[in-house]
Parts: sequence; C-alpha cells; structure tokens
Amino acid sequence: MKNEELACEPNTEPNLFELCLGGAGNRRSQWIRAVASLCLALCAYCTNMMAQTATFGYFSYEGNDARFDKQYDPSNQYLNPVIAGFYPDPSVCRKGDTYYLVNSSFAFYPGVPIFSSKDLVHWQQLGHVLDRESQLKLYHHGVSDGIFAPAISYNKRNNTFYMVTMNMGERTVFYVKSKNPAEGWSEPFQLKHGGMDPSFLFDNDGKAYLVYTTRPKDGQRYQGDMAIHANRFYVDADSVSSQSMELVRGGSQTENQPQWLEGPHVYHIGNYYYLMCAEGGTGSQHSEVIFRSHSLTGKWESCPQNPILTQRDLGNRDDAVSSTGHADLIQTASGEWYAVFLGCRPYEGDLYNTGRETFLLPVTWQNGWPIILEKGKAIPTIINKKGLQPASDNLNTGNFKYTDDFKSAKLDQRWIFLRNPVKEFYSLGTDGITIKAVPADVSQKESIAAIFRRQQHATFTAETEVNFKPSTAKELAGMTLFQNENHHFVFGKTLISGKPAIILSRTDKETAIIGSVMLTEDEANKPLKLRVCGNGRYYSFYYSFDKGSSFSGGDHSFASSDHTLGSSEWQPMVIGADASNLSTHQAGGFTGTVIGLYATSNN
Repeated sequence: MKNEELACEPNTEPNLFELCLGGAGNRRSQWIRAVASLCLALCAYCTNMMAQTATFGYFSYEGNDARFDKQYDPSNQYLNPVIAGFYPDPSVCRKGDTYYLVNSSFAFYPGVPIFSSKDLVHWQQLGHVLDRESQLKLYHHGVSDGIFAPAISYNKRNNTFYMVTMNMGERTVFYVKSKNPAEGWSEPFQLKHGGMDPSFLFDNDGKAYLVYTTRPKDGQRYQGDMAIHANRFYVDADSVSSQSMELVRGGSQTENQPQWLEGPHVYHIGNYYYLMCAEGGTGSQHSEVIFRSHSLTGKWESCPQNPILTQRDLGNRDDAVSSTGHADLIQTASGEWYAVFLGCRPYEGDLYNTGRETFLLPVTWQNGWPIILEKGKAIPTIINKKGLQPASDNLNTGNFKYTDDFKSAKLDQRWIFLRNPVKEFYSLGTDGITIKAVPADVSQKESIAAIFRRQQHATFTAETEVNFKPSTAKELAGMTLFQNENHHFVFGKTLISGKPAIILSRTDKETAIIGSVMLTEDEANKPLKLRVCGNGRYYSFYYSFDKGSSFSGGDHSFASSDHTLGSSEWQPMVIGADASNLSTHQAGGFTGTVIGLYATSNN
C-alpha cells in the first residue's frame, strides 16, 4: 500500500493513540491498516536517514618548500619553524629531561594537541589534552571560536601538570590536570574568575596564581587598551580567589597607546618576577614585551629593549617570517634558556595559508633582561644547537611526504574534526576509510562528516582516491581545502542535472563553481583520484581514473604543457586557481588551512 493511498483516506484511518487505548474498536482491518501505515512511515524515515557513504583508499601529502631545501647538520642544527602548519600559541614546560608543549586548537576536535621532546626541537605528538566531549563542547562554534591560547605548567610540589585555557565560544575559563600527560587528563575545573589567555604561576614559596588578560579596572582609555591581572589560585581547593591584582595595563610604552597586551606568562627568576606578554595584535604588528618587579604587587618596569621579539620593522627579505609573538620561556636542565613563539611564513605580502606556526630560538640575557631576538634581525631558518636527537619519522618540519592508507586499528592522531564529530560517521577497513555523508556542509557552523590534516607547506601536493556513487545533486564526496565557513575550496564528485560529474568550487564569502566535468558511465563507476598542487598563492586541481597514477609527488611549477604529472591519465580541472582566499589575511580569524576528506548530503 502506498503512502498516497493512505493519505487519501483520512476519515477511515484509526488514530494509533486511540487504538492503543482500545477506544477505536478492535476491527482487524483497522489494526492492519494502522500497522501498515506506521511501517511505511518508518520505512520512509529510514530511507531518508540512510546516509550515502564514500570510501577513501588513501591520503598522500608531500611538502617541498624552498625554505627547507637547505643543507644542515640535524645532530647540531635545526630548522625553524620546529612545528610547521597551524600550530599557534605555543606554551611549554619541563619535568626532568622531558619537555611538553601545547597549541591552540580553536573549534577543532580533539582539542589542544600536546607534544613531548627531549631536546626542544624534535617533538613527538602524544595526542590531545581535551579528547572527550565532557572536556570540550564546540557545537555551532565558528572556526576561530573554541580553545584559545592554552598554557601548560608543571607544579613540582604536587607532581602535577596543569593546562589552563578559555573556550571562547562557551565563554568559560577552565583547567585540567594530569600526573602523566601521555596517559590522559582530568575532567575540567571551571573557574569563576579569570579572563583571556590564562596561565598559572606556581611560585617558589608554594603559592600559586592565575594570570590573565582583561580590561583595566578603571576602564579602557582607547581601543585595545588591555591589562594583565592575577588572582591567587588555591591548589588544594582547586579554586581561585575573587580578588584580582592589576599588574600592568596598556603595554610597554604607554605614551604610544599600545594595543592588545595579552598572552601573559609570569616567571620567578632570581630576585625578580618577570611578566612576558604579546603586544600589538596577532597580525603584522605582533611582538613580545617583558616587564619585571621584585614582587607581584610591586611596581613593574618595562624592559628598555622592548619589544624583545618582533619582525614588524623588517622589509622584504628571503625566507621571511612575520607576525612573531605570543612566546613562552623555558630553562633547560643545564641552565640554558629558550623561547617558543608563533610566527608566519608569507608567500607574498602578508599572505600565508599555513597559519601561525611554532618557532624556537635561544634566549640571551642582557643586564638582567631576557632577549629573544635583537632588533633588526630576521628569524633564521637554521639555528645551531648541540646534542640534538633527530627522529626518523619527523612530520613536523622540513620537507617530507607521507601516505595514510587507513589500515591501522585507529585513526592517526594527526587527523582532526571540525567541532564535536557526528557519532560514528566514519569507519576504518581494508579498503580505506569510509565516511557517511551527513546533511551539513563546510559553509555551516555544524558538525560535518570530514577528517582534516594541516597544510604544512606553501608548496605541496595532496592526493586521495574516493569511491562514491551519488544519488542526488545534494550529495558530494571528495576533498576540501578549508580555512573557515566563508573561505574554502570543495573538489569532489556529485550529480549535475542527474548526471555524475566532478566539480570544483571556490568560496571567498560568495561561492562560485570554477571547474566542472561530466563523467561517462564507465568513469562514473570507477574510483576517482583527486590531486591538489599548491604553490604559494596558486593551487592547481587534477583528477584521474588511472589505477597506475598513484601518488608520486607533484609538478609545483605548473609549467608542464600536458599536465601529466607523471601519469598520462591525470587531467587538469583548474590550473593556477587563486588560493589567497585561504590566507589568514583575507579570511580573518586565527587558524590555518586544513585539507579534508569530506562527504555531505547537503551540497
């Protein structure tokens, strides 16, 4: 019986609620009709809920930046950045001979990637600090909401690590703690008092303080006028005092009305407390400044050499690094000092798609002040450091390539999701990873069916193979290069006018289809290979149905006349598309480009 037939007979249809109560009689035909109606409705619901699936056989990536194409001694020299790609706002601590580092993650899940190292250079990812929903809620958050500027500290008095941060989308300040960062972290402790970019100071006398950015107590005198406050933190009670101390307001040269004093860290070194902060905003005027005082409540003096780190006064140069700041200091077991900080690698002007990355420099002391980099000096690419322990599987910096065939029992921890993921939207098998499409797409502030890896190079090739048979024009599966909801590319297989096709769309606030090709019946039934070759501002997109055209690197010059890229079957979709829409400068926000394997039923 069809739904239409039932719908035409509303007066003869019994009410199911009444039937259950026995109030509509016990005629057998009425029960049969009612049950049939319910079954058909359930079948229609289940049909609508059955998600189309896409299976990705592999994902391959190769980076080939000129910056990293240099000869150096990995046992006594290292490359900057030490962690390339979207790994901003680094914070570091040490226990014994092991260092731990965390980064901001914003609306990506799991939250706060955490790394360990023995030499501050070669970092091994342990996982994520916030790896379950009870710790991190990101539903409907914008990409640059979520987790801001986490700070990691080690309290030697109770042998406990602390990570404190702010969930900007939830407007909550909280921390988690752990005895062993490799084995997981506690449930969150919500703090009733605090502000942006919080960090802990565990002082030599056993007292502890929460330090953070907020508005000055007597109000802002100009836009961007911010202050650094501190509240007592009671370790045993896991609570913070409501009484705050204002340490510094404005910045290092208040007569110039400095803006956006933030990212504070307080260190008790020798006879001084040092307060180090970012200043000037996160863009090209970014810098790091420092103050000192004999006590937290005393008068704070500004370092005469402020800023102690910036690149804003330098002109055009090779291997340029910009927007440096948001630093954290660390002392080695042998007494040396280093700073981790964020920086960006523009490919032209102020354009960079890789986001804010983690850099490392040695710190020198001058007249009792730490200096990360003297004024007028450019961030070097190669830095000397003795006794390094190079890793054979380093995927953090330099030029490298890798392929994930998804044959492991668990998804590699470098894959991340946008917001809290839809339950069980993917599965791993012998054919690769199967992703179940959901009715949400990359333009929405929703949980989408996609897994992401960071773009870590300006010059790169990314490739995948997808097996997918769309049944409607709303369904699409393939790759996305994603900066935020309003700035991305989508490259995949769908239907156009009921016929299978490959499309490429570019979104720069508005979405435009910049490439499409209709598929033959034979092509539509084959697995589809997709490839993206990026070269700074310009990305080229290719497709293939050739089983022999597996990943072997890419032609980053885009100068090939036949665009074969090592296989006669690679076909160009679009050559040299303008990808400046993926730059932070144009897209806004605080993240970097991520490359996703993606399926949607809301195309």
